Amino acid sequence: MSSDGRIVIITGANSGIGKAAAHQFASAGWRVVMACRNVETGRRAQAEITEASGNPTVDLIPVDLSSFDSIRRFCATFRDRYSRLDVLVHNAGYFNHGIKTYQLSPDGLELTFATNVFGPHLMTELLLDRLAESSDARVLHAGSTNLTHFFDPKRTIEFDNLRGEWAGKRPYTVYKMYGDSKMGLLLLTHRMAEAYRAKGIKVNMVLIPAVKVSRETLQRLTGIYRLIGPIVQNLNPLSLTPQQMADCYFHVCTAAEFRHVTGALIDSRKQILLPAEKEDLSPLEVMRELRSTRHAPAYASKPANIERMWSLSREVISEALTPEG
Repeated sequence: MSSDGRIVIITGANSGIGKAAAHQFASAGWRVVMACRNVETGRRAQAEITEASGNPTVDLIPVDLSSFDSIRRFCATFRDRYSRLDVLVHNAGYFNHGIKTYQLSPDGLELTFATNVFGPHLMTELLLDRLAESSDARVLHAGSTNLTHFFDPKRTIEFDNLRGEWAGKRPYTVYKMYGDSKMGLLLLTHRMAEAYRAKGIKVNMVLIPAVKVSRETLQRLTGIYRLIGPIVQNLNPLSLTPQQMADCYFHVCTAAEFRHVTGALIDSRKQILLPAEKEDLSPLEVMRELRSTRHAPAYASKPANIERMWSLSREVISEALTPEG
């Protein structure tokens, strides 16, 4: 299949799903830009993908999505090299399982939200004009089945604790903050889809279930999680491979059936999940959703939640947008 010189950026493309997706796009003839924090690992992955795909147009631009300065530099470099962007895949994410100490980004933001929500939002905003040059621009966010915790009507995003307001005073686990960040990104997905519709830019999220992770990812785990991580993933028969999720990424970003779809949450079977019809699910209904998610939590479709996340994110990234115009 010819890509006609189409261009894709994939963040976190040096390992796991991101690397598998970069290989798939490259094999289909796309011009691939790998956006990686670890340059050394990224260079090795770039060489592997170039050789395996036979595609010489695999580029690498360093970026740390937790740092607004790094994102601005990445976007400036991309803009110097490319006049158009067709697909932007926000695959990278921060989730150092086991961390219980509140972490701040270089910009003074909670590290998980900085990397998983505010950073991707800033990158998209800085590349809007390049996306608008495409005849079929698509932005894809990587979600997580951690979102299913929001079927609990008591679960909410800690909007008041994203700039260190309660650091050291409120219980903190990166697992909960990770789930909050993925819900925050889903809320942004809905609002960004609306905001960019007039530019012809589609924005969707893929819900990622249990996936076999790379050795590098397992080695970054801390404490007991570093011991049990390999055991759990090897014993879970339902865990998908990175290639299976890369197939889903590629399909959502290229297939004609998703050409006009925007603001959607899509599962690994490429099915669009509808919002839950009610917030207070019965214990049995919750168990069904946890076992096989069929809906998005009602929390994700509430206008007040969407607008609060959008307003906060716009406020947070506003100063970072100024140098790039």
